[in-house]
Amino acid sequence: MDIIKTNNLTKYYGKARGIIGLNLSIEKGEYFGFIGPNGAGKSTTIRILLGLISPTSGNVQIFGKNIVKEKENILKGIGYLPSEALFYSGMKVRDILKLSADMRKKDCAEEAKKLCDRLQLDISRKVDELSFGNRKKVAIVCALQSNPSLIILDEPTGGLDPLMQRNFFDILRERNREGVTIFLSSHVLSEIQHNCTRAAIIREGEMVACDSVEALAKSNAKRISIYGSVDLNGLDGIKDIKMSDKAANFLYNGDINRLLHRLSEGNIFDLNISEPDFEEVFLHYYEKEGDRA
Repeated sequence: MDIIKTNNLTKYYGKARGIIGLNLSIEKGEYFGFIGPNGAGKSTTIRILLGLISPTSGNVQIFGKNIVKEKENILKGIGYLPSEALFYSGMKVRDILKLSADMRKKDCAEEAKKLCDRLQLDISRKVDELSFGNRKKVAIVCALQSNPSLIILDEPTGGLDPLMQRNFFDILRERNREGVTIFLSSHVLSEIQHNCTRAAIIREGEMVACDSVEALAKSNAKRISIYGSVDLNGLDGIKDIKMSDKAANFLYNGDINRLLHRLSEGNIFDLNISEPDFEEVFLHYYEKEGDRA
């Protein structure tokens, strides 16, 4: 069963682009990543999924229901963590958590206590006194205390220290093993690589790839490091080159035979060919898409 399904989802803000022709299909129990740089359209997509804004064209189904027509029923099963959370001034944390639960008409006290203990959140303090990281913890508990069947996360780890980030992702993995569907939007590639099984890449409002994280991490590009001197001018397929008088380091996705032939014409003392790391693959992918466009 598809928990999230979009069909040619498009959003314009006047003449400004939001997202264009987005087609997503996310099954029950998936841990799905949504990757893109700032301004790519990730938050616009999430706002449409939550019914906060309406699409210009296309449609969305959550739990098999139309988000425009059945928003109230759909939102009962969603936990949402925004990139920045704002709370009523002067309220204590315990009151914010109870207000969040009351809005869902659920008793979440037991689950809230478990989450607060794991995240080391003091519920007796006023929210105005909290650091940005501790306010993020409050938002996490609000999003998870109702045990939603779909969790939507928009750049969730800003403000959390490394220990809290680990605790947070441990909680998400536990929920996912229980069958909860997780939609993680992030520009932090390591968060996607270490947690998600499948992901979509969005660039300038358009989805440019969607596959398993393992498949997306594979690339024909190689990281080339040479020590010596060689003329690389005019050789197609070179990206991200760094050169000095006696060395060169670059990504290469061209014909390896042409590269080796060119290197044989130079004065090379050492050569290393390796796989690029996960982040380099995605940066290289964006560069290729930019060149194509």
